[in-house]
Amino acid sequence: MLLYNTLTRQKEEFKPINSPKVSMYCCGPTVYDYQHIGNMRTYIFEDILKRTLKYNKYKVKHIMNITDIGHLVSDADEGEDKMMKALKRENLPATKKSMLKLADKYTNAFQGDLKKLNIQDPNKYTKATKHIKEQIKLVQILINKGYTYETADGIYFDSTKYADYAKLALLDGQELQAGKRVDLSEKKDIHDFALWKFSQANENRIMEWKAFGKKGFPGWHIECSAMSMKYLGEHFDIHCGGIDHIPVHHTNERAQNNCATGIKESVNFWMHGEFLVLDKAKMSKSAGSFIILRNAINKGISPLAYRYFCLMTHYRKPLSFSWSALESAQNGLDNLYYELQKLGNKKGNFNSEFKRKLLDSMNDDLNMPQILALIFEVLKSNLKNEDKLTTILEFDKVLGLNLNKVKKEKINIPLNIKNLAEQRLK
Repeated sequence: MLLYNTLTRQKEEFKPINSPKVSMYCCGPTVYDYQHIGNMRTYIFEDILKRTLKYNKYKVKHIMNITDIGHLVSDADEGEDKMMKALKRENLPATKKSMLKLADKYTNAFQGDLKKLNIQDPNKYTKATKHIKEQIKLVQILINKGYTYETADGIYFDSTKYADYAKLALLDGQELQAGKRVDLSEKKDIHDFALWKFSQANENRIMEWKAFGKKGFPGWHIECSAMSMKYLGEHFDIHCGGIDHIPVHHTNERAQNNCATGIKESVNFWMHGEFLVLDKAKMSKSAGSFIILRNAINKGISPLAYRYFCLMTHYRKPLSFSWSALESAQNGLDNLYYELQKLGNKKGNFNSEFKRKLLDSMNDDLNMPQILALIFEVLKSNLKNEDKLTTILEFDKVLGLNLNKVKKEKINIPLNIKNLAEQRLK
């Protein structure tokens, strides 16, 4: 099984630390708003990875965080907490009760979207506010090992003390000049980041804890390090997220993990999904350019058609979004339903040749577009209908399109639509 490792910038053979067990951590949402469909593309990629691992007989332990405190508007440790900003946006009182209620609202919405997209739940969702002790303990370990310094506004990780800091994001070629684009304030180096932020006298913070002699709250990056290691151990197999996490969040997580544990690489595989592109720019909540799943449903697009749309492009390639492209994906999925219905209900055998092709495709860095193409190859083959049905349903254990739940009812799809769907797939 070959997977692309961002750390080495190449496909590598995947070998679990403790086979057949696989430990996998995926960065979850900051629950201050609805997750847009660009975010959901990343979760679909992670679900495909998980299904592929399970198909290969691995036992996956999957952990996902819920960030309900500490994620500042700027990834550079500046600005206000995103949850605080959301309270103001929704005209809610600045109370702990309101913040927890807001977090629950958007957590439930996120989990509902996962269900609609047939994305399997992790073994555990871990909330940042429920793991403050673990975060404080991890910061203290880094303090004791000499990787930190204190400023007026917090405790910072000294990136210059970790020689391998730049490796994941290849930052050496992207150095910024202090004073021109970034205000360092009391930071010693532009790449230094907050492990723990101190509450300021002029702030009205709702969520804060006493630690290191002052009241404060955790930095965003320390949350994931503390929770991933609590549930998966100091050395685990896979860490996933979107490519936007590479230069800051995951680079900082890796530094924290490796320095705290003393392990050269505490995560074996770092894996990242590419952006969903809207008008040549990534879809972004902060920029106000985002579409949520509900928007698509209101336009008559089924959530599984969006999943199908994502499967048509490899997870490491940018995917251009347009409503017409999504409507074409809906037509393509409807056409697939139509073809499946013609096969009847009788189950047969999983064809050995197509089984080999399935394994080759999924184990070559999750090549889902190739598996979709194989489905139409099966439909055009000389196999018996019952063998076609069984083979395609076996493919769907990885694709996750719920093809086994297609209702046996007549669907009239115009010939020109079927032809268009097939041309688009090609």
